[in-house]
Amino acid sequence: MDKLAKFELMEKIVRELDDLRNSQTAVLKKIGQIEVENIELNDKTLEDGVSDLFTKMSETLDAVTAVHTEFSDRTDQFSKDNNLVPAEDTVS
Repeated sequence: MDKLAKFELMEKIVRELDDLRNSQTAVLKKIGQIEVENIELNDKTLEDGVSDLFTKMSETLDAVTAVHTEFSDRTDQFSKDNNLVPAEDTVS
């Protein structure tokens, strides 16, 4: 694989990780919404289950964010080291 093809694949993966992070954020918001709605309902089973889900999803979001940040930084460094321009920077 040549350097440009590798860089383009790295950029694609960064975008996919960004999409994953955004999806995880949306799921976390939805769980938070359920927690708020359960305040009125006051269902103990739902309270315990949703609380556990929120904790696990929050940890997952943190992990996805860490991988995204690290890989994005590595992609940027690869671009600089090889004098490659990101695809969005080449559009006039």
